[in-house]
Amino acid sequence: MQSAKSETLSRRPPHATTGSPGREKALTQTCPHVPVLLTEVLELLAPSEGATVIDGTLGAGGHAEALLERVGPGGRLIAIDRDPAAIEIARHRLARFGEAFLPVHGNHMELRELLHGQQAYAVDGILFDLGLSSMQLDDPQRGFSFRQDGPLDMRMDPSRGESAAELLARCSEHELRDLLSTYGEERRALAIARRVVRERERRPLERTAHLAEIVAQTLGPQARKYRIHPATRTFQALRIAVNREVEGLEQLVAEAVSLLRRGGRLAILSYHSLEDRAVKRTYRGLAQRCTCPPRMPVCGCGRENLIRILTPKPVRPSEMEVERNPRASSARLRVAERL
Repeated sequence: MQSAKSETLSRRPPHATTGSPGREKALTQTCPHVPVLLTEVLELLAPSEGATVIDGTLGAGGHAEALLERVGPGGRLIAIDRDPAAIEIARHRLARFGEAFLPVHGNHMELRELLHGQQAYAVDGILFDLGLSSMQLDDPQRGFSFRQDGPLDMRMDPSRGESAAELLARCSEHELRDLLSTYGEERRALAIARRVVRERERRPLERTAHLAEIVAQTLGPQARKYRIHPATRTFQALRIAVNREVEGLEQLVAEAVSLLRRGGRLAILSYHSLEDRAVKRTYRGLAQRCTCPPRMPVCGCGRENLIRILTPKPVRPSEMEVERNPRASSARLRVAERL
């Protein structure tokens, strides 16, 4: 995926646009897909010919394409995505790999169940790119961005779950404040929550431009001092809540490790501090399970360490990559190897 976690856009009001047939095809043509930290992912994940590798967040297939080239015709890539449009785009893009490429529609949070459904019980490598893909961000009909007007949806799988508009309609002021503060790290969460509750009594909040305008008006002239658009944190918080992006992340990491063969590797790309902290904390817990004294030759506590952390500090994109792909600026890559 191409990162879109931190959408640093201009402060000009969004302009209304309308969708059109063949929208997904047009997006892939006008917004070339740029996989984040591709060289570093390949070096650290180190897929070999004949390996079975999982891309748990397929997107438009940038990382998947490179992984398929590494595992060769004797290997297999099982690619998961909850967005049906992403599955179809990647299916066409990667058709030349034949049966080596196996796309699966589903939520990566249900990793074990999805892999068992494909008769995959132990694998050599797993990648999660937790960023939002450009084709999702740049399509106003998906409602992820305040750059152009569209319906307040934000679901990665439009066929399931509650939309952002429905979430805003039911949340109390207290719940909305907590959501904006926790997931968006928004300092003015209470003021925004109060304004949203007041505005929705007048008319439903159903459009991205309407919500962006409310937030900008609430924050007032001081918002001009922000490095980012004043609605960035609010939109991030709603997207995380709608798609439950952080909920269950630590369990997902532990489950992914349990599916790796010895020597298999897990690579995770995250784009905001909540995700990165969860990954770092879980890695550390899995790497330091043993409570035996350092001099003890054999583990006696029965809690052997499960992984070796290959990235003590997260790998960040170079200045050159950020210049080429500004949406990669907040990316952090952490990789671990199964012992």
